Amino acid sequence: MDRKFAATLLTAVMLIGSIAAGCADKDENAAAGTPGTAEPAKQEPITFSWLVYDRVEGKVRQDWEIFKEIEAKTGVSVDFQVVSQEGLTEKRQIMIATNSTTDFIEVDNQQGREHGPENVFLNLNDYLDSAPNLAKFFEAYPEAKAVATGADGGIYTVPVVQGDAEGKGFNFIWYTRKDLMDRFGLKPPTTVDEFYEFLKAYKQNVPDSYPLISNAIVGDTGLYTTFGRIFTGIHGFFNLDPETNTYAFAPYHPGYKDALVFLNKLYTEKLLDPEYSLLTQAQWEERILKGKSLVTYFWKADLETLQDKARQAGTPDYELDAIPMFAADGIRTYQFSRPVIGGVGRAVSANVKDKERAVRFLDYLVGEEGSNYLSLGIEGKTYTMVDGQPVYLEEFGPSPFVPLRRDWGVWYDMVTLDNAKSRAAWERGLSEKSKDINARYADAIHPAPKQIVKTQEELELEKSKLTNLNKFLEQKITEFVTGKTPIDDASYQEFIDQTKKLGADELLNMYNAAYERTYGNQ
Repeated sequence: MDRKFAATLLTAVMLIGSIAAGCADKDENAAAGTPGTAEPAKQEPITFSWLVYDRVEGKVRQDWEIFKEIEAKTGVSVDFQVVSQEGLTEKRQIMIATNSTTDFIEVDNQQGREHGPENVFLNLNDYLDSAPNLAKFFEAYPEAKAVATGADGGIYTVPVVQGDAEGKGFNFIWYTRKDLMDRFGLKPPTTVDEFYEFLKAYKQNVPDSYPLISNAIVGDTGLYTTFGRIFTGIHGFFNLDPETNTYAFAPYHPGYKDALVFLNKLYTEKLLDPEYSLLTQAQWEERILKGKSLVTYFWKADLETLQDKARQAGTPDYELDAIPMFAADGIRTYQFSRPVIGGVGRAVSANVKDKERAVRFLDYLVGEEGSNYLSLGIEGKTYTMVDGQPVYLEEFGPSPFVPLRRDWGVWYDMVTLDNAKSRAAWERGLSEKSKDINARYADAIHPAPKQIVKTQEELELEKSKLTNLNKFLEQKITEFVTGKTPIDDASYQEFIDQTKKLGADELLNMYNAAYERTYGNQ
């Protein structure tokens, strides 16, 4: 009996040892995330919560097929916590303030740097040895590491990739009605003066129109942003001047007054929509579709979609095309490319129930397979390979992001981590017309500025000054354009003096100091 018991005990010990060794190997491989070695589908099931909002293209769904595939590969299911787009900012702020964020959440990289060291978000730097895809990502994108790193040296977000590393991708074009251009014998304008005559010709031929319209006054497609750049070379109120590689404040440029004079002329002569400063997005679109407005600066991705809408609404000859970018004499004609690294990133809650598993999951999503699911979808169902490169299926049409987001969860805001991959797949399948527009704009694209990393003191300065300054600028520029305030030397100097009182010089000096500290002479 003793010998039999001993043999049985030995066998049990060996079996337990074998199981333990197997488990150890499995854990090591799973932690490494190495394709072909890890067996994520066999891991214990786990669910992580994830904050998202419903996009206009379609609401968030818990049953998107890409997440079923991801769950099969990783054992991780995602519980989307959905809020409205309008309530997103407040919800996120409350979560951060109360340290009760969802397991996965998209935040401004600045929020990550600020609140990560307060133990709101997980320090990913502590896990990079077992997260090879994350380590590779931060090595490949030094800017991402810079904007994700807090004052304590911890890494708290995985910034979203927005543009290609070469800085060639871009978003915006000048739209116009090509069918009317051809009918009236108009030539595409290439200078400020030609643009003015172009609008006048439209007005003469379509008297009840206001040829120029804008969907906003500020922002990338905003009227003041666009014409500020045309007359000064500065995109927005504060931005990097591509000629000097230093930050500038556009109203300080002598050409800014010229921009106001020009816009006032357009407004006075009814070449600019008189309600431009009040329009909603829906009103802007309606006026474009119905021919009440004929020229605008907008996202290039929407050109063919708007054109199709107009034709389906009863204007079969409706055709939109791009006209060239232009600038005032002595000013560079350009637009910034898409930034390579965006201003937001994915963070993991410091209170997540299984930290190592959460990081492994994030590592999987950053890796090629996980990234493909989020950015491309499922091969054969949402995209195909052409000459070794992914291209969205033709059935999704010229605006594939609509059905991809709605029906598949692909390229969905706050979910995807690589918009550049999505855009590349979309642009490979563009129509010949859209490819031609891209080629026409290619020489005018300048690499976007890198993000700057601000200290806490600099953040407080920005918070205390920028909002009030922007409100003043928007209000006063509108008064200049609409004629409420005359544009003369005295009024313009008063305008500049007030911007200084509101902190323009302090902000400008801060942006330059932060940029120099972050990137030096790069």
